[in-house]
Amino acid sequence: MPSLDPEIPHVAALARDLIRFDTTNHGGGRAQGEREAAEYAGAYLESLGLDVEYYEPIARRTNLTTRIPGRNPDKPALILHGHLDVVPAVAEDWSVDPFAGEIRDGMLWGRGAVDMKDMDAMILAAVGDLVRAGEQPERDLIVTFFADEENGGVEGSALVVRDKPEWFAGATEAISEVGGYSISVDDRRAYLLQVGEKALVWIRLVARGRAAHGSSFHTDNAVTALADAVARLGRTDWPVELTPATARMVEDLARLSGMDAADADAVAAATGAASGFLRSTLRTTTNPTGLAAGYKHNVIPDRAEALIDVRVLPGTEDAVLAAVQEIVGDGIAIEIVHRDIGLEVPFAGDLVDAMVGALGRHDPGVPVIPYLMGGGTDNKALAELGIAGFGFAPLRLPSDLDFTGMFHGVDERVPIDALVFGQTVLADLIRTY
Repeated sequence: MPSLDPEIPHVAALARDLIRFDTTNHGGGRAQGEREAAEYAGAYLESLGLDVEYYEPIARRTNLTTRIPGRNPDKPALILHGHLDVVPAVAEDWSVDPFAGEIRDGMLWGRGAVDMKDMDAMILAAVGDLVRAGEQPERDLIVTFFADEENGGVEGSALVVRDKPEWFAGATEAISEVGGYSISVDDRRAYLLQVGEKALVWIRLVARGRAAHGSSFHTDNAVTALADAVARLGRTDWPVELTPATARMVEDLARLSGMDAADADAVAAATGAASGFLRSTLRTTTNPTGLAAGYKHNVIPDRAEALIDVRVLPGTEDAVLAAVQEIVGDGIAIEIVHRDIGLEVPFAGDLVDAMVGALGRHDPGVPVIPYLMGGGTDNKALAELGIAGFGFAPLRLPSDLDFTGMFHGVDERVPIDALVFGQTVLADLIRTY
């Protein structure tokens, strides 16, 4: 069994230990790999007497799963899943070593504290609570940890779903990250439950020109053409478009704040620290994230390229790509680097009722609001098997903590008491649903 610190809560020790494994994923197949973190999680599950199966289709890109039999085998299985990789962290930008798992001021700091080794630890701790108490979940519980989520899952969940669909036999629903956490609306707490994800389209813009000496009079400069295109696209103000989930979110937020629901953008903007996250769910976003051109100061290159992270509402992918081409102009080529589906499921049903009920038992009277996440999770891959995915990593957070701003940001940290809350709520859910 992994060594845990008896002086801090069990779930915090698990999260701290997971953070100390550097599982940085640079994308495009360049990654440290998840093997050691996967072995740690697997050893913990095995210490509970559970059988663990590993799958490593690419060296060091390790996935694992276990199944806990439920009391009622006639009910569909439920999946709890997380990913073990993290995005890069530039150490000199941080207040702490991003892979030290430091605890200070009642918080656990480090890359993955928010995305998503906090939830990984909450899953492990909640399962541990159940098994050590000699209890069974109501239905079969499938616990899975994936590789490569931060690269769209192409070397992780996509391969598992393709090669190991039997891992998920009998499952119809899944729970993972980026939902269930609290926000503050007009000094009132509310919880967001994620019922959908925008579609993902990573594109590369390519401009071509004529190579020449850097001192020449030159009107066919690929860098200039690309810069113009990137600026136009990055400054595009995409219109608000509501889906059933975001329409309900705006109505509920407006009710809490006393604002007019007709102005969806203003309602989302009134959620304080969460506003940037929620405003992105109401519209397409096209954010430039990388530039590359040239190889010497006095050589004008004949090619320049930019990476754009495009997130669109489910079903609008082709229309948005056509609009992007119009914005950047016919002289700029668009290459699809990676494309994945959008999702949205109803804010209704037995599982939704169970998640809302679990939160209500541990934070009574606080409303739970559905939302469509601007990013993506491994629920996209599981959707290929007909499995409905939700984001439910329950965290009761202080109102002044910019939690959503720390996804892929600097100085990621999560309150220790929020981790304990999440462990308790998840354990309650898997006991009763």
